Amino acid sequence: MANIAVRKGMLIRHQNHIYEVVDYSERHSGKMKPTIHVALRDVRDGRPVDRTLPDLEPIVEVEHGYRRMQYLYAKGDARVFMDAETFEEYELHDAQLRGGAMFLVEGQEYRVSFIDGAPAFLQLPENLPIKVAMTAAPSHSVGTAANITKEATLENGLDVRVPLFIKIGDTIRVDTRTKTYAGKEGKESA
Repeated sequence: MANIAVRKGMLIRHQNHIYEVVDYSERHSGKMKPTIHVALRDVRDGRPVDRTLPDLEPIVEVEHGYRRMQYLYAKGDARVFMDAETFEEYELHDAQLRGGAMFLVEGQEYRVSFIDGAPAFLQLPENLPIKVAMTAAPSHSVGTAANITKEATLENGLDVRVPLFIKIGDTIRVDTRTKTYAGKEGKESA
């Protein structure tokens, strides 16, 4: 692939909007020059946008930073976070949470991207540790002999299927992309 001025995760400014580069690919068609297609996501509302590289030029990268924020509580359709260093409170709305509201646990810290001193979006890790609040009895399990699972409700209200050995109080890792069980968290020292 050619030397491209964009990379995944990069924030760029285009037509007075700020976009995150989600993906890019090079497409060949016959004897024509290859075209580079860039998949973007609008930072404000999460709307997907596709452009070719020449449409985006000149590429202006947006400076941004990340801060550790503690999730405090839900306030209407917003979620309130507190900056771990300055103790300032910020409200993030659904578009800024990017579908991550179901993974939020009160008191837990998350990474929030800031652009021009204002919170832009929540960046969830691929796997999050969450404590199991309730599990179904093993008699309610389903699956084949090699993969038997049961229903479990986590402390944030999310329902996932877990292996039979998971008990109430265990901490498991949940894949934030697929909303599925991703493993048991190691022993915690109390």
